[in-house]
This record gives sequence, C-alpha cells and structure tokens, in this order.
Amino acid sequence: MAEENLGWEQIGESAGYLRERIERLPRVVLITGSGLGGLAEEIAGSSTLPYAHIPHFVSATVPGHAGKLVTGEVAGKGIALLQGRVHFYEGHSLGKITFPVRVLHRLGADTLIVTNAAGGLRQDWQAGDLMLITDHINLVGMAGLNPLRGPNDERLGPRFVDMSQAYDLGLRQLALAAADELGISLRQGTYVMSAGPTFETPADVGFLQKIGADAVGMSTVPEVIVARHEGMRVLGLSHISNVIRAPGEQGEEKEGTTDSLHQEVLEAGDRVVPKLRALIRRIIDRLDEA
Repeated sequence: MAEENLGWEQIGESAGYLRERIERLPRVVLITGSGLGGLAEEIAGSSTLPYAHIPHFVSATVPGHAGKLVTGEVAGKGIALLQGRVHFYEGHSLGKITFPVRVLHRLGADTLIVTNAAGGLRQDWQAGDLMLITDHINLVGMAGLNPLRGPNDERLGPRFVDMSQAYDLGLRQLALAAADELGISLRQGTYVMSAGPTFETPADVGFLQKIGADAVGMSTVPEVIVARHEGMRVLGLSHISNVIRAPGEQGEEKEGTTDSLHQEVLEAGDRVVPKLRALIRRIIDRLDEA
C-alpha cells in the first residue's frame, strides 16, 4: 500500500489559499518542536492562521504544539513558522505530516530550519544543551515507512533522493559561527527518530547508543526527507530536554508518568527558547553568507 500523499493539485490549492492571505512570501520555513513555539515571538509583522483553516493541513493535538502557521519577517527575510508539528503517532500518514513543507516550498521557501526537543543519549551532556544535527538515523524509514513511498511525481523531486548530506554543510558552519559569536555552547551529533508515542526502554537506549545516536526524538526526519526531495537546504537543531541513561550508567534517575515527563520537556523548552531565538535570528540574518 502506497504512502497516503497529497499531490500536486492539493499542494497548489493550499499554496493558493495562503498566497491570498499572507503579506510576505517565505524564504525560510521554521518548524518548532515541543515547548519551542515561543520562537514565533521573533517574527516581525506576523500574521497567524490555524492549521485547521488551511486546506489539506491537519491539526496538531499534542500539548506544546499550537498548530498555527505564523508568517512575517526575521532579519528582513520572509519567514513561515510552523508553530508546532503533527507527529506520525497521532495517526496521520507521513505524507500528510510533511505536506506543509511542500506547500511552503511552492510559495518560494528554499531553506528549512527544523527544531525539536530530544532526549540526550550522551552521559556527558545535560538538559538545556543545544545540539546541531549533523546526521540522522531513520529507524522508522528502515522499517519501511517513508514519506516518499509510493508513486513519485517528478515535478516535486527525483525518485531516489541522496541523503548523504541531508543537513547542509554551509548552514551548519554558519550555525557554529553564530553560536560562537553569541557565546552559546552548541554540541554536534546524530539524531535518531523513533515512532513514539512511548518513551524508550533502557534496552532501547543501550541499542541507540551502540548504533551511534546522540539524541532521540519522535519527529524531524520525515520533514527533512521531503525538504531534500524538493531541493531545499536544511538546518537541524535539537534542544536536549533531558538525558536518558541505559542500564548501568551513573546519574540521577527520575520516575514519573509519561504526562509528567512530557511536561518536563515543555518546561525545559521554555527555558531554552531565548537562547534558541538569538541563535536562529543570527543564522537568518547571515543566511546569504552560507
């Protein structure tokens, strides 16, 4: 069975709806992760549309994801911010989840900056760290679930997409330079996507560490794949909201319900937003240098 994708015509319908309602067409798409929706405060002259009002968009249902499209300017450049994302575990196809990226590319966006909240897998890291994503491990895709599964429309991109440099080297170098100028510690590492919504078992954590992952989350990879399919440049940033330890590793162990753990992620996001806002603004300001 093919991935349930929305095609060329539906992309055009959504793009047409937005073109009539937003004043500044986007050059940059910014996707915010759990607790990071406050990045919208960086946008000047902003206007907001709920996903539910945009043809073919699906609404976000997870706490910490507002489900709104915010458009305007940052550092003189057109920005479209997806305030909260839709996740695979909410029951939607990967094609629907990634549909907004295709629509905003149709409107002229050529760069995707994707953020997420992730669990750290490195024992020497701590909650509140920021990680520049240098690569990812697509566990969901390895299991056969990919937003490009099914017939390919060459108008959108090639049948086979090169992911050897999914995260643009020039943008990564720009991010590192911006972080250095701002005095922000920016770690680098590999992000791994699990399907969720369950958090990882200790055995899961041990496995992920062994295969080279530095942070784990339940998003990001599908949007990156579709952005690369469309020929967009991609920059990824993870907020390390908590550090997860495998059996036998030293450190404080926390217990709680999944709701309380997710609330902890949201609260950690609130604390890191000012630092992330400054970094992203500096990156966008210097985007033409990358």
